Amino acid sequence: MADKVILRDVSKIYKTGEKEYRALDHVNLNIEEGRFVVILGPSGAGKSTLLNLIGGMDNPSEGDVIVNGENISNYSDKQLSDFRAHSIGFIFQFYNILPSLTVLENVELVKEITTSGINAKQAVEDVGLGEHLYKFPNQLSGGEQQRVSIARAIAKNPALLLCDEPTGALDSMTGAMVLKILKRQCDSDRGNNTVIIVTHNALIADTADVVIRVKNGHIESVYENPSPMNIDDVSW
Repeated sequence: MADKVILRDVSKIYKTGEKEYRALDHVNLNIEEGRFVVILGPSGAGKSTLLNLIGGMDNPSEGDVIVNGENISNYSDKQLSDFRAHSIGFIFQFYNILPSLTVLENVELVKEITTSGINAKQAVEDVGLGEHLYKFPNQLSGGEQQRVSIARAIAKNPALLLCDEPTGALDSMTGAMVLKILKRQCDSDRGNNTVIIVTHNALIADTADVVIRVKNGHIESVYENPSPMNIDDVSW
């Protein structure tokens, strides 16, 4: 398989006055396409910074970030915006859905930025919200609103789907259902999409193809899981 993501000697440095903080420090990493990847680490380890650089939400201070053959390290804001719109799907712990639109309309928004998406109604049904198509966000629970944001990302059918604590607001049963949906994005019949999840939940790592542990701005380990667990077999 080809590499979907390559990081070469990447650092991200934040400065406050004369003080310097390295959120990432000379990180090297290769992620193959079609993998279900989990990034683990304590708060402040650099997990979200890593995800933001891969997703083109920020530029590295040093090094090269290469995604799908594109070196996005020195892209302008406009180039990064175009890159995110056409190449990346995002799922955040906070929903970012529009309160004035119905569930279906929120998911259909992806049609405005991509031509490779899947049917919005199908994406909503995939996350178990088929009976709520025409409801507004204020008529849904927090967990249901999170599933709307997940349906929207899936409807985009991105080659690279980046998830920051995507099950954090969900109960264990709904979280397991969402993980199965995300893992299905990596199946060959869905175009070998790549999914990267940042989480504190070590149980999710048991289901991953690759587990990356981050600590103090460094990649502590990269583990290739020879036998990922079936999500239904995990004791949540």
